[in-house]
Amino acid sequence: MDSRQAILQRIRERVAGGPVVEPPPAPQVWPVENPPPSKKIERFLAELAAVAGQGRHVRSVEEVRQELTRLLAEEGVRRLGCQDRPLVRAVFGAEAGENATSSPQELPATAQALGRPEVQIVWREPDPDPKDLESLGASVIEADLLLADTGSAMIACPTAYERLLCYLPPVCVVVGRVDRLFEHLPAAWDEIARRTADPQLRGEFVFVTGPSRTADIEKILILGVHGPKRLVVFLLET
Repeated sequence: MDSRQAILQRIRERVAGGPVVEPPPAPQVWPVENPPPSKKIERFLAELAAVAGQGRHVRSVEEVRQELTRLLAEEGVRRLGCQDRPLVRAVFGAEAGENATSSPQELPATAQALGRPEVQIVWREPDPDPKDLESLGASVIEADLLLADTGSAMIACPTAYERLLCYLPPVCVVVGRVDRLFEHLPAAWDEIARRTADPQLRGEFVFVTGPSRTADIEKILILGVHGPKRLVVFLLET
């Protein structure tokens, strides 16, 4: 049996409900050393700064809320796109999943929690039109995991709206927990493999590493051409 026949045979067995073949173990690309959290945080912030991103280690959701309030005022954001995830909800002090709406008046515990009731918050768009979303001044999304060696955040995007939040707004804010910070991709691979093996999983993972950047023929670096011009990552301790 050649390789083509072997592949077809495995497909037939899987379709017919045959035995499930366990995937081979992930190869060890880099050794997993499990450094202490303080070292991973230090490395993550340094690597993120090296690609023009901004990282902040914060101790509480309240601190994230205060920093976000200052950022929205600084950028003059009037319309904010939010991923409907638990950590993002916590920042706004509301269960967005139960009160999802685009009207700030109907979410007294969200924009008001930031001290900026004039900000319109968009929690979800079932069939988003990029032209309608171009007025979003910023987005707030949750990291499923973070990689210290590249300053990257992995974002699960089950819907088109959540995926667009990674790209369209000029300011992208990522909130992630320190206990989801891994030293590098091989250290996180088992977690990623577990998630991707879930048959209910939809959409895709997006890896975000700093703001969008490109260079012309004269090697002049320009930020924000193909995505956010500013990226801020909050590493939440608790």
